[in-house]
Amino acid sequence: MYTIARRLAHPLLLLGVLCTAVATLRLHWAPDRVSPLVLVAVIGYLAVLERVIPYRTDWHPTRRELGWYSVYFVLSMIGGALAQGLVTALVELLGPAHPALPFAVEIPLALLVGSLGDYLVHRWSHRNRWLWRLHGVHHVPEKVNVANNGVNHFLDVFVAQSVVQLSLAVIGFSADSVFVVGIFVLAQGYFVHANVDVHLGPLAHVLAGPELHRLHHSADLAEAGHYSSDLSLWDHVFGSFTWRPGRVPTAVGLPDPAAFPTTGELGASLLHPWRRVKTGEQSA
Repeated sequence: MYTIARRLAHPLLLLGVLCTAVATLRLHWAPDRVSPLVLVAVIGYLAVLERVIPYRTDWHPTRRELGWYSVYFVLSMIGGALAQGLVTALVELLGPAHPALPFAVEIPLALLVGSLGDYLVHRWSHRNRWLWRLHGVHHVPEKVNVANNGVNHFLDVFVAQSVVQLSLAVIGFSADSVFVVGIFVLAQGYFVHANVDVHLGPLAHVLAGPELHRLHHSADLAEAGHYSSDLSLWDHVFGSFTWRPGRVPTAVGLPDPAAFPTTGELGASLLHPWRRVKTGEQSA
């Protein structure tokens, strides 16, 4: 059962995304209602897998941690909603009513563009001092699991989602393609952050998986890399692919834990981007 669950975990997730996308488009369901349901379903599915095929049992969140993670999750949802509200009008305005390209061609192109935009914003968030003060909140926990995937500064979520969705809208991809790419990226984002014992093997050179993303959270910056949470091919293109079979981080979290407030210090974390810069402070 353990082996079967490991092998089927990712294929079943992708199958669920595909079936949801097809049903939504064919049955004309409202994407803005479907997306939150997909989010709940993905989190629930991966939370169960974390108990069935855990990577590390000591990475399960405690009740106290779950409390804090829930607060951050709500704030992240607010940041995402603000970005969605800003972008939706532009997608409807700039996106063609009917795809200029066949849908089967438009979807992979939209995925490539959206994934590239996400990669570049993510990498910049690790290089720019002020953006790192937003994004670094996500790297504070010394565990990687589904629950703390939502530990973010809400402005970090707002910036990242706005840039990616605006890039798709400005280029002119249809609202349908933006929806399909969106739920795929959502599912992948939670999958790579899951505390599950799943290995993608050679496929990891194309699609990101948990074993790659754990390296991204490594406290050792020399092995971190892996800024893409969906298509790992961009890490190959830009030289940030560090994974090899069997490579795991010794520890995850910040290289300098004292550089950020703890996850439980909510107010300090939200105000962190505006505090005075310490001499010699660097981004990750």
